[in-house]
Amino acid sequence: MAVLAVTGTGTEIGKTMVTAAVAAAALAQGLSVAVLKPAQTGVAEGEPGDAAEVARLAGGVTAVELARYPEPLAPATAARRAGLHPVRPAEIAEAAAKLSAVHDVVLIEGAGGLLVRFDDDGSTLADAVKLLGAAVLVVVPAGLGTLNTAALTTEALAARDLRCAGIIIGSWPVEPDLAARCNLTDLPQSAGVPLLGALPAGAGALSPEQFRGAAPGWLAPQLGGVWDAEEFTRTAGGDQPPPAGLHDPV
Repeated sequence: MAVLAVTGTGTEIGKTMVTAAVAAAALAQGLSVAVLKPAQTGVAEGEPGDAAEVARLAGGVTAVELARYPEPLAPATAARRAGLHPVRPAEIAEAAAKLSAVHDVVLIEGAGGLLVRFDDDGSTLADAVKLLGAAVLVVVPAGLGTLNTAALTTEALAARDLRCAGIIIGSWPVEPDLAARCNLTDLPQSAGVPLLGALPAGAGALSPEQFRGAAPGWLAPQLGGVWDAEEFTRTAGGDQPPPAGLHDPV
């Protein structure tokens, strides 16, 4: 897990929280961690961005932001509208490689989904990952509709010969509905990769100390944690049978 890119199937689904949890788990193992945010959008100058939030929650990480654009848009659009230079895949790969030379783990948090454009040439996070030979962790929502977007993202990775480390639920609801519970079983089947964890809704509201202590319990061993997919699926009711009498003969 020397360099791991964290992407998602959309926006506002928990990429930053997942990045912080993976960072916290790695730090708890005594590893040095760097977090790279290639393009931060929708945050004004002087305000804390995603990399700073990861550092706040996880602790002693090296937080690096390559570019910042004020409007909450795709990086290519935000850069063009702001009259600023876009971030290119080669710049992302170079920055990650330099961080990897002096850190045990480098986490690259993308913007939006895998194929969101960084520049007007159509470059994406996938292009930077290709240059690095890194694996990709895909953050997904818990509920209805996630099977399709998860499968589309992992198929896009496979089509580019990129390795997907697995998928992780960015925000597991306090009271999951039927779709969310069933998705615990269906997600790895649809996406074709393992489910590597689930972060509770509201994880970012925890104190940094609480977050760091709890993070390993949200992540599978592949990500430095102790979370067990089979146990979580069983206790969360992902394999619940239909209500009694639903299919009784009339």
